[in-house]
Amino acid sequence: MTDAILRVLDAMPWGHLESGREERLTEEMRRALLHLRDRGTAATEEDSDALYTHIAPRHGGMTSASTAALPYIVALAGDPGVGARNWIVQLLVYLSGTAASPEPDGVDPGWHEMWRRLRPALPTLLADPDPAVRREALPLADGIDSLLERWDTETDPTVRLPLLLALGAAASDSGEAAGRVRAVVREVLRTGPDVLRVAAVHAWAAFDALAPVRELDLLVEVLSDTSARPRFEDIWYAPNVDDAYSRTDLVWSTATLFEDMPATALRFVLRLVGAARRTGDSPLCAAALDEAWRLLVVRPSTASELLPLAGELLADPDAGVRYRAAHLLAVLGVRAAPYADGLAALLDDPGEAGFLDGTVGEHARWALTRIGDPRAMPELIERLYEPYRGQYSRSYTMGEPRRPEEWEVLTPLRADAEVLLPPIRALLREDGADGPLTGTFLKVLKAWGPAAAPALPEVAALVNETRHSLEAVDALAAMGPAAAGAEPAVRACTVLEHPGKLRRLAWAAWRLGGDRDTALRLVGEAALSGDWYYATVDLLGDFGPAALPYAGPVRQLMADSGTRPWAERDAAVALWSITGEAEPSLSVLEKQVLSAATDDESHVGLLPALRAITRIGTVPPAVRAALHGLRETDRRLSPYRDYRAFLEDEEVRSVIDEALALPTPPPPSAA
Repeated sequence: MTDAILRVLDAMPWGHLESGREERLTEEMRRALLHLRDRGTAATEEDSDALYTHIAPRHGGMTSASTAALPYIVALAGDPGVGARNWIVQLLVYLSGTAASPEPDGVDPGWHEMWRRLRPALPTLLADPDPAVRREALPLADGIDSLLERWDTETDPTVRLPLLLALGAAASDSGEAAGRVRAVVREVLRTGPDVLRVAAVHAWAAFDALAPVRELDLLVEVLSDTSARPRFEDIWYAPNVDDAYSRTDLVWSTATLFEDMPATALRFVLRLVGAARRTGDSPLCAAALDEAWRLLVVRPSTASELLPLAGELLADPDAGVRYRAAHLLAVLGVRAAPYADGLAALLDDPGEAGFLDGTVGEHARWALTRIGDPRAMPELIERLYEPYRGQYSRSYTMGEPRRPEEWEVLTPLRADAEVLLPPIRALLREDGADGPLTGTFLKVLKAWGPAAAPALPEVAALVNETRHSLEAVDALAAMGPAAAGAEPAVRACTVLEHPGKLRRLAWAAWRLGGDRDTALRLVGEAALSGDWYYATVDLLGDFGPAALPYAGPVRQLMADSGTRPWAERDAAVALWSITGEAEPSLSVLEKQVLSAATDDESHVGLLPALRAITRIGTVPPAVRAALHGLRETDRRLSPYRDYRAFLEDEEVRSVIDEALALPTPPPPSAA
């Protein structure tokens, strides 16, 4: 940086300028710029962090301090005497993107003129002696001609590869330029080194979605070539990404090229797995299985080919591969039954998969519970509890696959309650209200209903424990008549002082054989006052026709809850339960089902709305038609994109089958 520029920098009235962060002084921005100058070639990424802190635009705008600093940031980026310039160029790229469409009232009046004056100097960074600077400056290129000119002179492979990708991205915005870029890509595919040929396919895919399909053989050949593995990490860089991509990173990014072509994506994955198994390439096999998982979590049809593959991989020597295979079989549930013996052989397998959650044995045991294999039952509770022993919660790791929540494992196992209740009861007695899984166990016992009745003493002992009192009361109520002996304890509970909780206590006491009229009065008074706290509308609907005097508030809640689908839905079911009349409840629920059914990406709210319709017992024609369509769709009927997608999809499809077996409501009478 020249002394003249520094003198101007020192003379700027920094104290009168506005900074990007109100709590920061613009003087600190000046100090940050001077600090980079003073550090010279020794400057590091950390030395440039202060610039990001102080110049970062506020609310999408640009401040006067940002305008004043811009010439010096450009000068720093182009000065070979300053270190870590690639980070400064990243800041310029960030500023260029932010300045493209700022909010008018958040932009300093001089910002656009300053950017216009300096913009012609930015592409010169593409010819900088430092390859890292050239690479980071690619987004600052002045159009596709500038990139093509650079392609003719660039020799460094760590710049040449991201330059090729930048050409593809630029051609996607310009039909006229696509022909010139296509010629470059074809030449690379014909004569380029292996990794650069893969990059050429990625570049071509930016403006021709079928290019990866045509070059599938090439992609599989290079990605499965073990000798090519280190070359990816040597040259596959991208602007604004600190480290080079690994080969397994490229398996993921290449698979995304087939995102809208599930059949081709599956073929890509299967061929990679096959190649990896032939060469013993465990990292590639694990990466390909991750892509298989991402396909399966969206497309049910892929299960037919992935299921036998996962069954074979249970015996793979690599723990990461066994882990993924066991989890894949677990989420497929009963369809994995032919591989139960292989799963049972892994119950004590301690193998793990990097930063993924759980062990091979834990996923194998879950798979057996999903199949219904009794070999999963011995020690199931103890194994679920083990990660919590000596601490309040288990340690989670990021990523997918992962272990399910304990209640998700246990809730479907009502038929095995006789085997599972003894260890659950023992832990409830041992831990009481302070146990790490006490709340989970109470949730499971509630779901098991009458089958959980042997645990009555342990659950009743928790009624007056503040942390779990309400959960214990709900579990007792679900047990039904078998828990009648707990009614006095529920009625006498003293720790739930909130009126909403007291209503729930009265309702539970009635469910256990107590006074219905008192419970109905408490719940009904809350409805009349508009206090719907603690699911009063659900409780009111439970009283059926006896709650008819309170139907008016329920009807009003249903009418007023258009922006709260859950309240609208619950009120609709309660109103039907109270009046015995399908309308207007059925119309409200029909609207919700149809809305969720047409949401191809998430289907949020479909399951509870569909359950509500099945409770009423008739299915309108429009809903029936939508359900037939949903049953045939090759998409998970769930908003989740992890193991929960499989659980919810199974449940939704089961309820769809139940609903389609119900009659259609009669047409309204002519009267």
